[in-house]
Amino acid sequence: MTANKSKTIPALLSVIFLALLLSGQCAAFEDDVLFQVSTIDALMQGVFDGFYSFDDLMDQGDFGIGTFDALDGEMVALDGEYYQVRADGVAYPVQGDMTAPFAAVTRFEADQTAALENAGNFTELARQIDRHLPSPNAFYALRIDGTFPYVQTRSVPRQEKPYPRLAEAVEDQSVFNLTNVTGSVVGIWSPDFVKGVNVPGYHLHFITEDRKAGGHILEIQVANATAQMDVTAGFAMQLPSSGDFYNVNLSGDLQEELERIEK
Repeated sequence: MTANKSKTIPALLSVIFLALLLSGQCAAFEDDVLFQVSTIDALMQGVFDGFYSFDDLMDQGDFGIGTFDALDGEMVALDGEYYQVRADGVAYPVQGDMTAPFAAVTRFEADQTAALENAGNFTELARQIDRHLPSPNAFYALRIDGTFPYVQTRSVPRQEKPYPRLAEAVEDQSVFNLTNVTGSVVGIWSPDFVKGVNVPGYHLHFITEDRKAGGHILEIQVANATAQMDVTAGFAMQLPSSGDFYNVNLSGDLQEELERIEK
């Protein structure tokens, strides 16, 4: 084993052990726990096979984001309802027998509420929310409801094997420009120490009020909206027990590649 592997793998395992479970079916967890399926670095390297059913995922939370088997669209969960925003931009109800290769969900209960206004872009929105986060060392589930002058979202078409890296898959993404739209931002803020496990900072998806459109947020403007933040101090993870995940190299630092993908 190389020096890099010897440092990275134990670090990842320590997060997982502290989180809770490594394999098998997970029982439902209590509130204020972020439940995650697989790791972002595995997804980035083309581990797109779904293995965790949405029937089981719905038992873990009523709010969150993720994707689907073969990277077939963007997942948005809000108020206990799960949606699949496919590459046509349409939000479809999720069926319980569908599966996820990556997702993060929780039982949403707001701990803080803040009014947001006049954020001209994603960066300005993040700055406004940052002021209300009590610590950089916790996870936060984030919900923003309002009318948005502009939201740019994306979704990715279903991939075929052999799967490409995520950076290559998003080159074929569909981009949607929504103007003067009412809806909800659904997202997770993760601390820097989970690099490789989840997306550090903001990872935001969007769903319209009529639940007909949405996707992964690339850009956003806010006129007037209300943000609700749920501090999720607990963290639990379910890893694949076979397949490509067992062979992928998770020892590298993919942060720069991730930042390009998120934009």
